This record gives sequence, structure tokens and C-alpha cells, in this order.
Amino acid sequence: MTTRYMDYSGNMMADGDIRMPGKDKLLQGTEDRNDSGLDSLREEDYNNIVKEMQSLSIPKVQNIQDYEPEAWKMQANEDGDTLLHLAIIHEEKELAAEAIKRSYRDPFYLNRQNNLHQTPLHLAIITDQPAIAAKLFEAGCDPEFRDYRGNTALHIACAKGSLHGVGVIVQNCKSLLSPLLQYTNYDGHTCLHLASSNGFLAIVEDLIKLGADIDAQEPCNGRTALHMAVDKQNAELMFLLLKYGADVNRVTYQGYSPCQLTWGRRNLQIQQHLLAVTEKNLQYLPESENEDSSESESEQSDDEYMYDDVCISVCQRML
Repeated sequence: MTTRYMDYSGNMMADGDIRMPGKDKLLQGTEDRNDSGLDSLREEDYNNIVKEMQSLSIPKVQNIQDYEPEAWKMQANEDGDTLLHLAIIHEEKELAAEAIKRSYRDPFYLNRQNNLHQTPLHLAIITDQPAIAAKLFEAGCDPEFRDYRGNTALHIACAKGSLHGVGVIVQNCKSLLSPLLQYTNYDGHTCLHLASSNGFLAIVEDLIKLGADIDAQEPCNGRTALHMAVDKQNAELMFLLLKYGADVNRVTYQGYSPCQLTWGRRNLQIQQHLLAVTEKNLQYLPESENEDSSESESEQSDDEYMYDDVCISVCQRML
């Protein structure tokens, strides 16, 4: 996605990726824009933008409570990114901190969403800046806002395996933690589903200890985290979930237990362990007995026909 950016005086900047001042890396653009959403720049454009970014500042006031709404708060580029969004994207920590300070208890600005419904908190988690996330919480940001996929900042931290991201959210959201753990994104996934699906065991364990529903089911097919462990063939995840009391007999909306999903898969350790702890009527696929019987009948029928052919051939020779 190629993007043109507006500077904070309202002038358009060159489009493309921006290399972070003092960094060796480029923020790589992605289709879902889970990082900066920027593309590569020519060196000349890069140098010009770095100079502009370094010259940006916010007028200081003696008493932060006395400030009037500033023009910079109303500005946004064509992607809906404000100065604070862009300062976080470009890891301009001093600029981001000053913008947050000047927006203390200003929920409209702190929670302003860009065109992808990302708040500054979403971007702080995406770009692995827990210190900026902490400042956002101190200023009064709301962690319940969702992006265009229905993800809260906690969903994103769990999906990308960010222990620091999960930690800063948990530490600052004690009163909201229970609903945050229960929220599903637009795919029906809880934070525990996302951490389990991606195999982030430390986060899975933390979420369970914090009160996440270990047997929560996806709305589309009713899989639990334990079903996901089988799907991913992740034995460590399976043992961890069972340790904390995951229900081995919970079935999907099609009626399949985690054990039943092991058939046809390669990891025999998972299958053998689930066979030992699952109720007998949920160990095998419902149609397996019928298939076995039909196969045996078919084999017997074929044998009979082969025998008949031999008999006919022998009889013909004798004649």
C-alpha cells in the first residue's frame, strides 16, 4: 500500500517508507498494515523526511491543564493518522511523549482512530513500544477500542506473542481485564485463542491465570484452545491446557472432541494421551465403525468373487 503523508503544517510529504532516525531498519509495509503501513523510500526522500520529523515540536505550556485545543490535534493525513499516530509509527519517542502529555485526559485525541480503526495504543503495541503504551494509559486511553478486524490492543499483543505488550496492558487494566479477556474479534477469537493458535505458551499460561475462559469456543465451529492444540499438533500446548483443566470432552458444533480430531494426524503422542483421558464415546470418529464394517464386507465380497473365478477356471480345464 503506497501512502502519502502530511506533515504537521498540513503539507504533503513524499510517499513511502520512513527509516527511523537512529535505526538501521525500515518499517516494512504489510497488506494488513500491522506495522507502519509504509513502503520503501529513495535515500534522498528519506533524508528529507528525517529532517522534517526531527524538527517537529509541540508548543509547551506552563500548566498542562490550561492549554487550548491546538491545530496539530485536528490534523490527520489521508490515512487518518494524527501526529501522535505518526510519532508512534516512526518511533519518535520524545515527540510521542510530548503529544501524550499535552493530551492528558483528552479521550477524543488519545483514542482517535485512523482509517483502519487503529488507536495510538494499537500502534504502540504493534511497534513494540510498551513505554509509550504505559504513557497512554497514564494519560487516560481506553484499551477497549477495536481495530477494523475487531482486535483490541490485547488481542494484537497476544497474536504477536508480545510479553511486554501483554504485561503493560494487564498492569494498567485491572478493572477492565475480565471483559478484555472475554472479547472476541470479528473472527470470533478471544485473546486465548490467538495465543494458543500461534503457540505462545507463556502468554497462554498468563491468560489462564488471569481468568481467561480455557474452554471458550469459537462461534464459527466451536473449537476450544485444546482443539487448536490438536490442529496445530502442538503437544506442549495440549499438556499445558490439560494441566490447567481444559475440558477434553468439550465438542465442536459438529460434535467432535479434541481426541476425535487426532485421527489421521501424525503426532501419536497427542493421540495416545487424549485417548487415555477422553470418554470412550468421544475417542473415535462416529462413522469409523460403519466404515470399518463396510470395508470388511467389501473385502469379503471380493474374496468370494476371486474364489468363484478360480473354481470356474478349474472346472473348465477338467472338462
